[in-house]
This record gives sequence, C-alpha cells and structure tokens, in this order.
Amino acid sequence: MNPATELVTSTLGNFLNIYLVLIVIRILLTWFSTVDWVNQVAAFLSPITDPYLNIFRAFIPPLGGLDLSPMLAILVLQVVAQMFSSI
Repeated sequence: MNPATELVTSTLGNFLNIYLVLIVIRILLTWFSTVDWVNQVAAFLSPITDPYLNIFRAFIPPLGGLDLSPMLAILVLQVVAQMFSSI
C-alpha cells in the first residue's frame, strides 16, 4: 500500500477514535450535571459532539427522558473506525 494512503487511513482512524472518546466523555458528563466544573467541560464538548449526535437523535427520539441515540452513534463510529484501521 502507498505510504501516503496508510498515513491518511491511520490518521482518520485515530481521529475517529479520539472523537469516540469525546462522545463518551460528553455522555458521562450528562450524568453529573450538578457539579459546577462539569458545565464548563460540557459547554466545550457540546458544539463538537452534538452535530454528530443530532443525526441519530432525528431517527431515535428520547424514550421516557432517556436518550438512546448515542448508543447507535457510538456503534456506527466504531464500525467506521474499524473499517479505516483494517484498510
């Protein structure tokens, strides 16, 4: 494989894995919304992660106040990241 292609695919795979971690952190922070510093971190992560999560929120509405769309979003992101790492 071309070294430039390997660089691009590994970079995209790493980016997707980092983005996945940011989404997980964002989801975990919603459980601790009463802590003061959490609001600052969530305010930083929301503009980064919410556009991607909103795609899945359009398909899966919250059920009884529980937002299940991040689970599908994480699953799709993991599959795409795995595809880049296997290339």
